[in-house]
Amino acid sequence: MDQTVSRQQLRIRLSVLASLFAALTAAGAFIRIPIPYVPLTLQTLFVILAGSLLGPGYGAASQLIYLTVGLAGVPVFANGGGPGYIFQPTFGYLLAYPLAAFVIGYLVWGNDRFSKGAPPSLSRILFSNVVGVAVIYAVGVFVLYFNLNYIIGKETSWGSAVWIGCVVFIPSSLIKIVAGSFLAVRLSRVFSLNI
Repeated sequence: MDQTVSRQQLRIRLSVLASLFAALTAAGAFIRIPIPYVPLTLQTLFVILAGSLLGPGYGAASQLIYLTVGLAGVPVFANGGGPGYIFQPTFGYLLAYPLAAFVIGYLVWGNDRFSKGAPPSLSRILFSNVVGVAVIYAVGVFVLYFNLNYIIGKETSWGSAVWIGCVVFIPSSLIKIVAGSFLAVRLSRVFSLNI
């Protein structure tokens, strides 16, 4: 009986936190350093935390909530919102957020966020976050290249797309990965999420 109650309490906490991380990802869009085409924001940090803390299902759900709200027209993306945002060069990064949160959550927790096994190690969380951020860059750069060349009509090579959409952000991403990993361990204790 105790285990059922604790699983139910954890489900409630994770559901509430999924909504919170959707809001935090939206707030992270407005903490930014403007750089052409792909502004530097704190959104990735909250994607990392969502996956690391909430697991694959709830982590991805938090980012799906964020995407749904933005595409519905609420200006929660770095450059606004609405369905037309899919034609923005940066849309691929946003599109990758649910997938990245899922991948991070899966690599940290496996397919069962409620397992009672040993808590994930910091090194496992760090590795998972590196893979998750790589997913964001892979999808983001692909869509950046496509939208620049075929939607905006600005001829861009793959090399340029990789440079402006990935390489220049690697140092800041590494900082976010390390900070997010340490925060995940710390916050899991605060929210009683058993990491």
